[in-house]
Amino acid sequence: MPVLGMGGLFFRSRDPEALAAWYRTHLNVGGGCVVDPGDTPNEWIWQPQGGPMVFAPFKADSDYFAADKAFMLNFRVSDLDGLLEDLRAANVEIITRPEWDDPQVGRFARIHDPEGNAIELWEQPPPSV
Repeated sequence: MPVLGMGGLFFRSRDPEALAAWYRTHLNVGGGCVVDPGDTPNEWIWQPQGGPMVFAPFKADSDYFAADKAFMLNFRVSDLDGLLEDLRAANVEIITRPEWDDPQVGRFARIHDPEGNAIELWEQPPPSV
C-alpha cells in the first residue's frame, strides 16, 4: 500500500506547551488550527491545505540550515508579504535573500522558532495562464 501523505511531525522541545503556542500564534500551525474556515477544529489535529511537499534528505555537512539541527521545517504560505509584516510586528527576525527566489519555484523567507529551529516560508509562484 502506498503512503498517502504526512501524518505528523514529532520533535523534541525544551518547553512543548510554549513552543506549540508560538506556532499557533504566529503561523496558525498545530493542534486546533485550520486553514479552511469550514473545517471543524480538533485540539490534536492541524488541518492544512493539500498541496505539494518536498521530502529531501540533505547531506550531513549541508550549510542550508544550522549544523546542530537535524531538520528544517518548510511551510507553504499564500501571502508571504502579509505574513512577514505580521512576523515583523511580533519582533520575529526574518531572513530573505534574493538568490533564494526563483520565478519557477517561488519566493522564500526564513525565520527561527524560539528554540532555534529553522522555518522556511515558501510562497509558490502564481499558476501559469
